[in-house]
Amino acid sequence: MSNSSEYFNTKTWNRRQILSWGLTGLGMTATAAILNTRLKPSSKVKIPPLEEQSEATNINFNPTRILRDFDYGQLKQENGRTIREFEVTAKSSTLQLNSAISFVSWNLNGRVPGPTLRAKAGERVRILFHNQDGSSHSMHFHGTHPVEMDGVKPVRHGKTEIYEFDAEPYGVHPYHCHIAPVTRHISKGLYGLFIVDPPEGRPPADEMVMVMGGFDINNDQKNELYAFNGIPNYYRDHPIQIYQNQLVRLYVLNMIEFDPAVTFHIHANMFQVYRTGRTLTPNEESDVITMGTAERHILEFSYSYPGRYMFHPHQDAIAENGCMGYFDVIAT
Repeated sequence: MSNSSEYFNTKTWNRRQILSWGLTGLGMTATAAILNTRLKPSSKVKIPPLEEQSEATNINFNPTRILRDFDYGQLKQENGRTIREFEVTAKSSTLQLNSAISFVSWNLNGRVPGPTLRAKAGERVRILFHNQDGSSHSMHFHGTHPVEMDGVKPVRHGKTEIYEFDAEPYGVHPYHCHIAPVTRHISKGLYGLFIVDPPEGRPPADEMVMVMGGFDINNDQKNELYAFNGIPNYYRDHPIQIYQNQLVRLYVLNMIEFDPAVTFHIHANMFQVYRTGRTLTPNEESDVITMGTAERHILEFSYSYPGRYMFHPHQDAIAENGCMGYFDVIAT
């Protein structure tokens, strides 16, 4: 479970991380105090238990886990300042998109989309980017940063680049490879989401990330398959469980290349729209929203009635070729 008002999740910490806090000068007393005050899970949000999907054994990652998997990095103290450090590695691996089609992806940390990086506004962030792939790659972040950190310089095979900047402004920002041809590097899987939380946080909610991507199977600069979080039709076959009458906060990003725009639509409900995540009050209410490539929003909703409800783009060909899923609303 993760939400920005209870900023750290106990699952994101382990013994090595806690010890690193102590070794960097905070001391075990301070560490214990921080754990007590900041790592308590919120009793206001219930997350359905994650069921392991046997069908996920033929891929490198489980899209159900990607939904609620937020990478908060590691905190380090340097020269009196706190730095939130992330480690990201580019490499190639094969995705089994369905029973008949495999696809050689270029990916980050072995998954498509890449890890969902998360920080608070104003924090100093550092990304250690290792390129273990045969092609040159980079990480370009949307948001505000100096030109030296813009991620347009190629990082060659076996090299490491360090991106360091202040996390600003708060909102929802994509990151992606920016090496030409950019459409190919993105369509191969080199993209992800960077969430910058407002200093005051947001109300508790069941928070999930949903990234739409396309797959050009035959290199004709047209997508033959589409997916939420990497695998076509995964949430159609493994519906996303949520609880009745509980707020869902959905971070939605469109990273589909070759199609100029797509929509996102939920059935039998309306959602509040926070455009680019740049507001604390909703901009509008709808049940469908249109996004060009790299557009992203926060959508908030809850379901009053239990049952299984469809979500998909309203471009039917895109939905029918992999961008299809269900919310399985559990009665409370």
